Amino acid sequence: MPAQLADLSPRDSALLRNLPLFQQLAEPVLASLLATATVRTIERGTDLFVQGDPADRFYIVLEGWVKLYRINRDGAEAVVTMVNAGESFAEAAMFAQGNFPVCAQAVTDVRALSITSQAFARCVQADVRTAFAMLGSLSMRLRTLVQQIEQLQVQSAPQRVGGFLLKLCPAGAGNASFMLPLEKSLVARRLGIQPETFSRALAKLRPIGVEVQGAVVSVSDIDALREFCQEDPAEE
Repeated sequence: MPAQLADLSPRDSALLRNLPLFQQLAEPVLASLLATATVRTIERGTDLFVQGDPADRFYIVLEGWVKLYRINRDGAEAVVTMVNAGESFAEAAMFAQGNFPVCAQAVTDVRALSITSQAFARCVQADVRTAFAMLGSLSMRLRTLVQQIEQLQVQSAPQRVGGFLLKLCPAGAGNASFMLPLEKSLVARRLGIQPETFSRALAKLRPIGVEVQGAVVSVSDIDALREFCQEDPAEE
C-alpha cells in the first residue's frame, strides 16, 4: 500500500527519522520519497527476494526480524546478518544497479517499507544531499560489518552471546527481562557458533546474572554484562 509520512505511526516515523539515510533530508524531500514507498506485511518464512534477483529496491524493517543469507554451491545456508526494526538493507546492491548478493527472509512476521531505485534516483536529482546521505549510510554499514568480523575473530562465544543480549536490553543500567525474538539455533548461526556452543555460552553467563528459561531472558545487572563483553578474552 502507498506510504506517506502522515500515514505512518509515530513509532514508524521515529524509526525512519533515526536512519542515517534519512537524518539529513529535509522534511519535504523525505515526504516526497515516502509517497512512492510501499509497506508490506510479510509472514514468517517468506522470502522478500532471493540471491540473483535484480536489486531494484531497498528495504527498511518497521517491525520484526529479517535474515540475510547466502546459499553456496552445495546448497548450504550461511547467515550473513539479521536485520531488526529500525534498520535498512539492500541499499548497496541497489546503488550498484546489480543483483541481490543474498537472500532475504522474514524469520518473524515482518512489516517492511520498500523504496524503488527509480524513486530514489528522482530524489537524488531533486536534492543532492540524498546522495551524500546514501554514502553516509553505506559507510556506517561497512563499519558495522567490520565490527562483526572483529567480534567473530576476537570475542569468545559467551561474549558474542552477551553482546547479542545487550542489544535487546534497554539503554543504561539496571536489570531487564525480555523474550528472545529469534530461535536459539538461528541466533547461534548469526553469531558463528554451533547450537550446543550457544547453550554452553548461556551457562557461562549465569555467574554475571543472566538467566534463560525457555525463550525468556533475565539480566540482573546490565552494566556487569556490558563489562563482561568488553573484557579481553585472554584475561578470562
